[in-house]
Amino acid sequence: MNENTFWILTALAGGRRHGYAILRDVEELTVAKVSLRVTTLYASLERLEREGLVLRAGEEIVDGRARRYYELADGGIEALTAETERLSVRLGAGEKRLAAPRPAAIRPAPATMAWGFAG
Repeated sequence: MNENTFWILTALAGGRRHGYAILRDVEELTVAKVSLRVTTLYASLERLEREGLVLRAGEEIVDGRARRYYELADGGIEALTAETERLSVRLGAGEKRLAAPRPAAIRPAPATMAWGFAG
């Protein structure tokens, strides 16, 4: 799963959202480290809908513009759960290794052979 998909599904795990709300939620969840472009969001939503991970959940007109709502499909919940578990394993392994004492550096022994050409 790519990063954009992860953040879109994570935003939708919070409930039904329209596109702009998804963009805001992703920025909030990532403390502004991820900022999706509108074109990226809607292309991703169309793909996720085709893949059965996201469902359209209504539409309304606000200030003369159509506002489409989306929600997670069962497949989206399953995919996000699997990805979260996978990331959790990676996080745990990294934290465990970083917390472990580090072995002393092994230094190579001084060279004892001279390399050259016999001639």
